[in-house]
Amino acid sequence: MTTAITPPAPTPPLVVSGPPDVAVFERHESHVRSYCRKFPVVFERAKGARLYAEDGRVFTDFFCGAGTLNYGHNPSPIKSRIVDYLASDGMMHGLDMYTGAKRSFLVALTEHILRPRGLEYTVQFSGPTGTDAVEAALKLARKATGRRGIFAFSGGYHGMSRGSLAVTGNGRARLAGGVHGQDEVTFIPYEDGPQGPFDSVGFIERLLADSSSGVEKPAAVIVEPLQMEGGVYEASADWLRRLRAVTERHGILLICDEIQSGCGRTGTFFAFEESGIVPDIVTVSKSISGYGLPLALTLFHPRLDVWEPGEHTGTFRGNQLAFVAATAAAELWSRPGFLAQLPAPARRLAELGAELTAAEPEIVVRGRGMVLGIDLGRCGGGERAAAVQRYAFDHGLIVELSGRDDEVVKVLPPLTITPEELGHGLGVLRAALLTR
Repeated sequence: MTTAITPPAPTPPLVVSGPPDVAVFERHESHVRSYCRKFPVVFERAKGARLYAEDGRVFTDFFCGAGTLNYGHNPSPIKSRIVDYLASDGMMHGLDMYTGAKRSFLVALTEHILRPRGLEYTVQFSGPTGTDAVEAALKLARKATGRRGIFAFSGGYHGMSRGSLAVTGNGRARLAGGVHGQDEVTFIPYEDGPQGPFDSVGFIERLLADSSSGVEKPAAVIVEPLQMEGGVYEASADWLRRLRAVTERHGILLICDEIQSGCGRTGTFFAFEESGIVPDIVTVSKSISGYGLPLALTLFHPRLDVWEPGEHTGTFRGNQLAFVAATAAAELWSRPGFLAQLPAPARRLAELGAELTAAEPEIVVRGRGMVLGIDLGRCGGGERAAAVQRYAFDHGLIVELSGRDDEVVKVLPPLTITPEELGHGLGVLRAALLTR
């Protein structure tokens, strides 16, 4: 039986004296800016799941920097380590030189994240953002196998640089990046999507078995175990196991993109853990630093470390302050108190989803752990989702949209959100969706 959610009533919109002072941004910043158009307020500070604006408004953050702030804003256990490091005049920039901060992070990543999960990965610091990790993964797969092709999935999102865009299904992003044709990439329908379920693994097997399919054996298959930007579609454990089996059978590398789904967002540190598979390559970024500092990793089996020195570089691949923060974040995953608090907010998200679908069956809800996708494609589509987002903003909640036509309300609270903060955000969403 589903327990009805009765969170506090939504906070009424605050009447402010005038529009925010955004003249400098309007005058000097490119038209390419996007999130500020949806959330037109000037933020000045943040703590936990709260954002504080210059005009006095307070917002609950169910956006979390698109999954970059899984531990919330300025988490105290991580902030104290950063402050101490800054006070000690610790090294800030190190390219790929040996540093104490990097050593501490590698030890923490191994002891608290990889080893407990039976994972043995070499770590490549590929650059400051997720797209850099994907670029490195693709280059490495091609170099290690001597093959050029890549299989990717419809609805996938892997970044905005050229190679990452080539394996990204989002048409708007591909057009803006000037990516046309297939660029040695074969797109396969995902296990699920707006058009319904599809036996994509069976389709891959058929392509590979037919010498006249017109598709050569690829270097790698890249997949998000949970498609976030595509509309919060989760790959089932059985599907991932079948995909792993077919790639192993044909000598194809499996790349799991955990940039947004990783670092605990789905309840386990990696989204692929539930299936029991071991990918050949894993890309990690966003919340890996624990503090919103730029850091991206490409993890791979040691046998794949075929790089020659300097074959893939980047000026900011040695972000020392991010190493310090990431070390503190990794250590959290060995603390019973931290782990014990994770299930409760995830249950409340699931309860909201069940309540929404019971009240309006045309609402489709998907998600796992601390991500919930509220799909309004059958009941108002992108127009209704945009209205929900506007209502939420006016009532003190920041929430993002995803999906092909921005028809999915993507709910990403911090893993560490307090019951009161969560109650406020859920109350706003409930009012926005069930009050017609």
